[in-house]
Amino acid sequence: MRAVTEAMNAHARRSTLAEYHSVATHGGIAAADPHRHVLMLMDGALERLVQARTCTRHEAGVDNNRQRDLVQAAIAILDELRAGLDLEGGGTLATHLDDLYDYMTRQLVTANLQQRPESIAEIAHLLNEIRAAWIALPGEAPTLRPDAK
Repeated sequence: MRAVTEAMNAHARRSTLAEYHSVATHGGIAAADPHRHVLMLMDGALERLVQARTCTRHEAGVDNNRQRDLVQAAIAILDELRAGLDLEGGGTLATHLDDLYDYMTRQLVTANLQQRPESIAEIAHLLNEIRAAWIALPGEAPTLRPDAK
């Protein structure tokens, strides 16, 4: 009986910690400025892509469902990044980013269906390039409009 009680207490502690982590993460997103919010989305997508690549290695016990879920989560984040683009006021840069996010999404769908880790690596590389350019932008200029000063 004591072992059951200890196991239940350990589970309760893990649940409380997970809940705290979730609140802290969502609180960080809510408090972030738009520039930081985009960076957090990119980091989240990259984290999931790295994890998905490790699932594609041909090792015993590889969880294909986990890889599928991770790639789908990265696609959802790319959709969020894409939805945040100002296609009317963002000029050609926003249009090119929209096209690039669309390409990345299509490649990830194909990678998921055909178990192609090289496609996941390609998308991670592209997203890292976009992330590096985003970091180079001043935090006070989070929009991509050419008229922004």
